[in-house]
Amino acid sequence: MTDRATGLGVSEDRPIKASGVSRVAVYCASSQSCDSAFHEAASKLGRVLAASGITIVYGGGAKGSMGALADGALSSGGRVHGVIPNFMEELEWAHRGLSELKLVDDMRARKQLMLEQSEAVVALPGGCGTLEELMEAITLKRLGIWSGPIVLVNTRGFFDPCLALLERCIAERFMAERHADMWSVVDRPEEVPETIARTPQWPAEARSFATL
Repeated sequence: MTDRATGLGVSEDRPIKASGVSRVAVYCASSQSCDSAFHEAASKLGRVLAASGITIVYGGGAKGSMGALADGALSSGGRVHGVIPNFMEELEWAHRGLSELKLVDDMRARKQLMLEQSEAVVALPGGCGTLEELMEAITLKRLGIWSGPIVLVNTRGFFDPCLALLERCIAERFMAERHADMWSVVDRPEEVPETIARTPQWPAEARSFATL
């Protein structure tokens, strides 16, 4: 059903517009201690989305992959909208150069607003917060509450264990085989816009097969 191939090369010199998608939520981390390859991938994703005319909606942070993503997009003339809880802004974790920064009461409000404002989700490698956001998006898609494309950027094979666990969920019949079509996996940020564009519409009747 979904084109899950990972060989969709996209050049920044010839940007691909993700058909019908103008705003993408990006889930990523604030860690400054991880391998620099993750920050480089985040920066590249920012530049690629900016070149494709896509507005980024993200967690509003200035450090780690969050900061690299935002700086990459802004350096290429892109628009970046941050959503950050009040307590994080008080801790001075917020990026001060964004196109827009929205303050919300808590983490739940942040996740809800990011998804409400976006037509697709991209997950970069990250910690428990990033994984929680990703799993919530997958869950809401399974329930037919939100239906946009979900793309995992598998830098350095980071998501391999996560994907193996999801495959185990399907093998053990906690999820149906068709639920594997809810997400796509790419190796490089350059592949994201075309992957979003090629993702088929998730069925309106998704709720009817949410349970087995």
